[in-house]
Amino acid sequence: MTTASGGPAWRWASAAVAATVFCVQLDAFALNLALPGIGRDLGVAGGGLRWVVSGYLLAAGSLMAGAGRLGDLYGRRRLLTAGLAVFGGASLVCALAPSLPVLVAARVVQGAGGAVAMPAGLALLTNACPPGSRARVMGRALGIGGVATVCGPYVGGVLTEAVSWRAVFWLNVPVALVAGVCAARAGESRDTTAPPSVDVAGLVTATGALAALAVLVDRGPLWGWASGRSAAALALAVALGYVFVRHERAAADPLVDLALFGNRPFVALTVAGAAANAATVIVLFAVPLALQGPWGLSATGAGAAFLAPAAAMAVAGPVAGRIRTADAVRVMAGALGLGAASLGAAPIATTLPVFLLAITGCGAALGVAGALTLIATQAVVRPERAGEASGVTKTVITTAAGLGVALSQDAAGARSSAAVDAALMAAGGCCLAGAALLVITLLTRIRPGGSPGGRSAADGRPD
Repeated sequence: MTTASGGPAWRWASAAVAATVFCVQLDAFALNLALPGIGRDLGVAGGGLRWVVSGYLLAAGSLMAGAGRLGDLYGRRRLLTAGLAVFGGASLVCALAPSLPVLVAARVVQGAGGAVAMPAGLALLTNACPPGSRARVMGRALGIGGVATVCGPYVGGVLTEAVSWRAVFWLNVPVALVAGVCAARAGESRDTTAPPSVDVAGLVTATGALAALAVLVDRGPLWGWASGRSAAALALAVALGYVFVRHERAAADPLVDLALFGNRPFVALTVAGAAANAATVIVLFAVPLALQGPWGLSATGAGAAFLAPAAAMAVAGPVAGRIRTADAVRVMAGALGLGAASLGAAPIATTLPVFLLAITGCGAALGVAGALTLIATQAVVRPERAGEASGVTKTVITTAAGLGVALSQDAAGARSSAAVDAALMAAGGCCLAGAALLVITLLTRIRPGGSPGGRSAADGRPD
């Protein structure tokens, strides 16, 4: 079972998670438009600047799976607070960084802080909320994070032009501090069914395998997918993954109970959520380029035009929170289908209003899918292993974000209508693949049995 304090502590947990998601997502998406300013200020050009983004993603994608379970074992509030302290402190170093190596190192530490804070926060909120209102509360918290996601690129561009790229990092510090204060007033919770000991071998092999995979996703487009370095990274990821699985099967108290992957609704929602996250990243890169390139708007005009899609994506969190667990797979399949259709229509739009209408529909669909991924995957697992489940889910969708960045590079480099249209079509393909997976899940009438995912997606209750 899980221990947690009652009363109004869940409100503080909700505020802490909302602030955490806001500052982490704002940082992740505001930095892309700040990269040219960073390069000018630090005297850096070319591929080295890419590590400002890559260093963060590599650290975050590698560490989330282990961090989620550590929160279950040692206290989710404790891990959330620690993660926020690391994230805020690293943001301060980023704001003061005198050189690119210092900035990249601080970004790696920032990624580690985010990797600890995000899954721990989601698990804390899952266990703190009254069961009847859990999904709605999580939806509102994620909706606030959605505001940061969609406004991040615009905020990053405005701050860089009006003040400095350093202002993006300065903004993180007070938000992380507020999140930490709220977390300190939330009730603590942990998994009391397991001994408070760490599966060190599992942690090391899982982190190593994920790090190799993250490097492959990030560097593969630059190295060439068929190059020797890509093959070596893939081989290392597979080898460490194999060792991890062998060890977890034999471990008395594994880092990740492999029965979680027998919970097919959890797996389907997580993989489809990864496709939705990759598509979201592509859209957030490609649409501003389309508005400023083929549609000929200024940076300010593009930001104003993007308000409608941004608003649609932001309100999606609260909407997703009102969807019953029994309907989660069906609704998410429909949302991704709508996203694919909208992204298919956008490149052939002949007027700006039609283009914006298509992108607004896409924003609403991807917003629902993204929020529902985090809400529904928590609803189909037992609360005591919520951190483990959120860590796995966040790892998968963060790795997919790296893939989205890779798929956006041609559009970012060429800035041509053809390149932007190709990126949007790739995002549509991601949505279509996720929707197909969920339709297969529905057609096979999956009913998971007892496992770490011991809740049925059909009724949302513990089995």
